[in-house]
Amino acid sequence: MTSNSAAPAPPSSLHGRSALVTGGGSGIGRACALALAGAGASVHVVDRDGEAAKTVAGEAGGQPHTVDLADPDAVGSLPADVDILINNAGLQHVAPLTEFPPERFELIQRVMVTAPFLLMRHTLPQMYARQWGRVVNVSSVHGLRASPYKSAYVAAKHALEGLSKVAALEGAPHGVTSNCVNPGYVRTPLVEGQIRDQAAVHGIGPEQVLSEVLLARSPVKRLLEGEEVAAAVLWLCGPHSASVTGVSLPLDGGWTAG
Repeated sequence: MTSNSAAPAPPSSLHGRSALVTGGGSGIGRACALALAGAGASVHVVDRDGEAAKTVAGEAGGQPHTVDLADPDAVGSLPADVDILINNAGLQHVAPLTEFPPERFELIQRVMVTAPFLLMRHTLPQMYARQWGRVVNVSSVHGLRASPYKSAYVAAKHALEGLSKVAALEGAPHGVTSNCVNPGYVRTPLVEGQIRDQAAVHGIGPEQVLSEVLLARSPVKRLLEGEEVAAAVLWLCGPHSASVTGVSLPLDGGWTAG
C-alpha cells in the first residue's frame, strides 16, 4: 500500500527555517552556514568581505550580505525575519594592557558586543511572534577564562556571555533559546593571525606558540576544526535542545576542567 504523504523530516531537519550567520565568509562562520544549509535552512551569509560572503552563500545556496558590523547603522539593512541568529563575527588584537590602543579596544566591543545586541534587538520580535527561535553566540573559552594580552577580546566575550543569558531569560516565554558555544583554539584565519602576533610578543617561533602558549592549558593538544564547532551550533538549533538555554558549552579540550 502506498501513501501520497511526504516522508517525515529527520529530527535534525531545519527545513522551512531561515538563519543569519555573521562572519560567515570564513572559518567557524562558514562551517556554521554550510551545516545549517545542510540541515535544510535557508541561510543569510553576512561578512564585510563581499566576495567571501558570495562564495559561501553560493556553496550554501543562500543569500550574501556585505556588511561591516562595526557600523551600527548597517544592522538595519539585514533581514529581521529569521528563525536562527548566529553571532559569530569577531576580530582580535594582542597587546599588553598598558600598550593596548583604545580605538582598537572600542572597535572590538562594537563588533563583538554591540553588533550582537543590535542583531538580537532586530530579529527577536519576529522570533517571539512565531513562538520559536534560536540564538547561538559563538563565544570562546575566553568568555570563561582570561589570558594575558587579550584585554579587548576577553572583555567582549565575557560581555557576550552575559548578553546571551539575558536573551535566554527574556526569550524563554516565547519559545526562543539563547546559548553560547565556547571553543578553544580553532583552525581559522583569526587563530593563524593570533599565532603570528603571539610569536612577536613572546619572541618565539609559531610552533612554540602553538604548543607552549595557545595549547598550554588544554589537555587535548590539537586545534579544533570549524566543523566541530558547527556541529554543536547545529544541535543547539535543533528540536532536541528546546530546554537548553542560557548555557555556555565549552569545546575547549578540557581547558576549563582544570
